[in-house]
Amino acid sequence: MGTVVTVKGQEIAIFNLKGQFYALDNRCPHQDYPLGMSPIFDNLVICIGHAWRFDIKTGECYSVPGGCVQTYEVLVEGDEVKIRDDAIPGEHTTRH
Repeated sequence: MGTVVTVKGQEIAIFNLKGQFYALDNRCPHQDYPLGMSPIFDNLVICIGHAWRFDIKTGECYSVPGGCVQTYEVLVEGDEVKIRDDAIPGEHTTRH
């Protein structure tokens, strides 16, 4: 399971895979289920709605071609994990 943060009104799920952090849209493109509350296996997050599988590193969907989710660059500064938000539309702030 991941951690969900809101950046510029956008929910983003952050996952820690063996000390490396990855971020992607929190919502599954199929029926909007929260990916941050979904289980992970290896580098896949498995949607709690209908088990669509997404690569946490790339956002690629292995269940349905073209069902990808947006990924975001993660910055680690000391003990803070931040989302690089310049690719997210809206007001410009970085949250963690």
